[in-house]
Amino acid sequence: MAEPQVALSFEDGVTRFITIEEDQTITDAAYKARINIPFDCRDGACGTCKAFCESGEYEEGEYIDDAMTEDEADEGYILCCQTYPIADMVVQIATTSAAAKTGAATLIGHITELDRLSESTVRFAVKLEERDQLHYLPGQYMNVAPPNSDFHRSYSFSSGPSEDIVTFLVKYTPGGKMTHYLTEEAKVGDRLNLTGPMGSFFLREPLAPITLLAGGTGLAPILAILEKLAETPDMDQPVRLIYGATFNHDIVEVDRLNSYKERIKDFDWFSVVSAEDEEHERKGYVTDHMTDEHLHDGESDIYLCGPPPMVEAVRKFLNGLDNPPTNFYYEKFTPSITPDSEAASADAEVAETGQETTTVSVVEDGVSKTVTSDEAGGVETGHVLTAKTDSAAQFNALMALELGVVTLMIELLDDEDYAALRKLADECAQHVGNERFVNATAYTDANEKFHNYLFDRSGNDAMKQAYNVLDVVEVMHTQLGDSSFVAPGVVQDHYDFVDALEAKDFAQVREVIERHHRSAIETVHRAIEESN
Repeated sequence: MAEPQVALSFEDGVTRFITIEEDQTITDAAYKARINIPFDCRDGACGTCKAFCESGEYEEGEYIDDAMTEDEADEGYILCCQTYPIADMVVQIATTSAAAKTGAATLIGHITELDRLSESTVRFAVKLEERDQLHYLPGQYMNVAPPNSDFHRSYSFSSGPSEDIVTFLVKYTPGGKMTHYLTEEAKVGDRLNLTGPMGSFFLREPLAPITLLAGGTGLAPILAILEKLAETPDMDQPVRLIYGATFNHDIVEVDRLNSYKERIKDFDWFSVVSAEDEEHERKGYVTDHMTDEHLHDGESDIYLCGPPPMVEAVRKFLNGLDNPPTNFYYEKFTPSITPDSEAASADAEVAETGQETTTVSVVEDGVSKTVTSDEAGGVETGHVLTAKTDSAAQFNALMALELGVVTLMIELLDDEDYAALRKLADECAQHVGNERFVNATAYTDANEKFHNYLFDRSGNDAMKQAYNVLDVVEVMHTQLGDSSFVAPGVVQDHYDFVDALEAKDFAQVREVIERHHRSAIETVHRAIEESN
């Protein structure tokens, strides 16, 4: 039996793969590969290594409830120090690749094919010098740099993860640097540098009907997903694709798409063209042609890669349904304002070499999303959430930020800080009684001041901005009401937090923060249940 592989998906979009040996946990395998994922105890007692399993099979080992609750385990959370993979897994790690002292790998490849598929699309293929060193999930992308260039561009694989030659689709854009290179300078044999894989848009375990939506060269990651599905034994879920384009000439790879009708048990597809002057069997936008064949009364997983207007239109359409889809994953590539910007896998290019790249994970308007951007544009991947998963994601993100600001400030605080924090804890306490809110609005405002204190004190504008983006206060104002349930210990946690800070006991601070956020999630979820 082949040794399982685990894809570690970090918050900054970088994915690293590790191989699991017999009787080896994820933590042990990661450290053997010199990837320092978070952990403290290795005994299933602290919860530091908690992560979310997107897919795969594993034995979860032993742990105590303080480290991970039964509900969290049922939702798919794992403790990496106690998890023994028995099949390939995809795991979300709650930190950045830089914090784990790792990063995306850079590989050398050579162009083997260069084809102008249409007046709007260029396809190129690359043979890597060390193909066995590249592992990726269908849907992910690489940063591609031409020889002796001062820029790179982000392109999604249009080839499946098992193929020896990797391929990419590029939108032809006059004036674009990569367009100029591919159409005027590139030749077979040229050396390219490819860095990655990256991105959180990828195929999850196919447990429900799958609907794929592609816009323009956003077809690239969809092709990679289809290739993986074609290679999946016993794949019996229905798969449908709607391929949207502006003009007829934008529709490419037709023969390849038709081949999947033979290779995937229950697959079909059609295209839609939006330009008014074009003649096509189906006109308009993809949302005009979505039926229950694609929606399954909400019991479907939807994957969309396309330009921003298409993503927003589909999102609004799905939000307006009586039964929105179980899962909606999307990726959009946003162009820069510079005149030389061009399309990546979804009609935009990103990432100039040498420019500062910023990656932020946020929860906003019911969407968990990661945005990677710089002066040349950005890549946004997202997952539309339910009310409960929305609130849980926001509190978990806040927990990570608070641990970060504590790391910065724990040695710098003084008696005035501890006194100010205890005064704010007193203000929170007066609005709670007998495990119920006396005044939920006043508590939320006081709680905001308490949790804001260290961010304000740090003077770190980036962390403060990241905290504000989470909209935790808005979630609490929306969901909590007078007489709503308050999880036991919420009030005392504020005092315990200050005591641990004053003792400069970071391990105890971490324990209090994790306990407090579990209680906060329980409180909000109970309020959601009581309101339904």
